[in-house]
Amino acid sequence: MKRLNIKVRRAYNRRKFGEDYKARLKRLSKKSLTAKRNAQVTFLSLVFQNEGKFWSDFYRFVNRRKGNRKNISTIKDFNGGLITDPVDKENNLNNYYASVFSCERDIPYINSTHSDKPFTVKITIIRKPLAMIGRNKSVGPNGTPGTILKMGGKAIIPYLARLLDITINDGTIPRDWKKATALPVHKGGDLSVVKNYRPVSLTSVLCKQMEHVIAGYIRQVWEDRDWLCEGQHGFGPEYSCESQIITVCQDISDSLNEATRLETIIIDFSKAFLLVPHDRLIKKSQPRA
Repeated sequence: MKRLNIKVRRAYNRRKFGEDYKARLKRLSKKSLTAKRNAQVTFLSLVFQNEGKFWSDFYRFVNRRKGNRKNISTIKDFNGGLITDPVDKENNLNNYYASVFSCERDIPYINSTHSDKPFTVKITIIRKPLAMIGRNKSVGPNGTPGTILKMGGKAIIPYLARLLDITINDGTIPRDWKKATALPVHKGGDLSVVKNYRPVSLTSVLCKQMEHVIAGYIRQVWEDRDWLCEGQHGFGPEYSCESQIITVCQDISDSLNEATRLETIIIDFSKAFLLVPHDRLIKKSQPRA
């Protein structure tokens, strides 16, 4: 790996000499990335095969996978004063996020019409999202990277399916799954203004797998019952922001060719995700359940 990295650096320094050097840099970079991935796979395989001998190296590997977080230098409080203490900055960000979050306490109780039929998670549904876990996926608060689940492969799928079965049928979530590491991500503007940061929650990788399973079943229900119209490009398979843009551009083009009037209304909801009350969504979906 060290020799390969040296070759990559040399090729990077010579990339301006011509297309041949650029092609060599691209080829060596791809080779270096493949070698790094193979080395990680080999290392984790040794850990699973020799339990008890490599755990110190294993935990060092996990800590390296967590990465480094760039700290926010200073932020302003509600009175315009600068805050430099890390704890005060965390509290200030937390208070702001709590103030804009919509939480209605009147959560309805839903009587299930299929309580006698246990929910069963199919192994085929788990296999696909498990295989799609990125190697550079951020680690949740429990410190377990997705690489561990990915390396487990077929051996871990039945146990994961059983765990999700128990969790969904009992209506309870493990305590570790409720924890999240909230990271403020700068959206733009003044770096010292709290409003210019949006929270990103890093949750447990296992909890994300359960979310994928539930989302898959919900998606199947709304497709069977035609809950969404054809103009809805979000939250659906084979639809995306790109498909929405293509549709809008085509409508504009047709309007210009036909010399017809076209009116467009664009609405942008500020902090839409934070302001949606979850219990109201439950009430809306209860008649359709």
